[in-house]
Amino acid sequence: MTQPATHTLDAPGAVITYDVRPPSAPSAEPPLMLIGSPMDASGFVTLSGHFSDRTVITYDPRGTARSERTDPAPKSTPEQHADDIRRVIEAVGGPVDLFASSGGAVNSLALVATRPDLVRTLVAHEPPAVRMTPDHKDAEAAVLGIRRLYERSGLGPAMVKFIQIVSLQGPVPPGFAEEIGPDPSAFGLPTEDDGTRNDALLGQNLVTCCLYEPDFEALRAAPTRIVIGVGAESAGELAHRSGLGVAERLGLSPTVFPSNHAGFLGGEYGQHGDPVPFATTLRQVLAT
Repeated sequence: MTQPATHTLDAPGAVITYDVRPPSAPSAEPPLMLIGSPMDASGFVTLSGHFSDRTVITYDPRGTARSERTDPAPKSTPEQHADDIRRVIEAVGGPVDLFASSGGAVNSLALVATRPDLVRTLVAHEPPAVRMTPDHKDAEAAVLGIRRLYERSGLGPAMVKFIQIVSLQGPVPPGFAEEIGPDPSAFGLPTEDDGTRNDALLGQNLVTCCLYEPDFEALRAAPTRIVIGVGAESAGELAHRSGLGVAERLGLSPTVFPSNHAGFLGGEYGQHGDPVPFATTLRQVLAT
């Protein structure tokens, strides 16, 4: 696998770091951009290796890893992330094919709604837009409750509830966030509150990402080919169900990818999906 060249660019309120991996041989295909949120570029090392025949772009979303924020704002929005992605694509040269996971999928929908000319094909894998689920009122209340718990008690208790909700099978029950979760130490999380409230997931992106409502009219009118992906092993989970809701609103049939919500991982963060068939499916989708 070719080694990436690392670059930075200035954006309002942040300095964005991105990586460009050149193809192993000259390629007529557009660059392939792989994004998540708050997952940074380090989560796409395995998947990048399966596309050595193309230029591959990865980046760290603002407030994560190498992309430092330069403003004191307490949150980042999908629109801000979309503008950051736009800047990266324009710096490298687009249009691109875009694979976007989780919060990155939400941010990519915001991008395509405003700049469809920059994206040839968008594969949005399990966007956690919870307002698109049948139980959206309880799901939204749970998201807001987890954020309040974070503000009140810190990282450990709130992250436990986040882990519980993302792995929950079926509708979110009323009062979910108010139910006391397990001891954070059982998950390897801190039990003491260190007073910080700058976690990229719980502090910066959770509410703005999960409660984002895509501009479906703009997306349906866009020339970009949009594919909504869901995991074969994540059926019933909130992000999977949200993806189904987004696909329905766009009049699309979702594409089932192997494994789960993070099926492309090959050991990053100690997690293993099923990256070989995942990459094969992605390649087939992009070639369709």
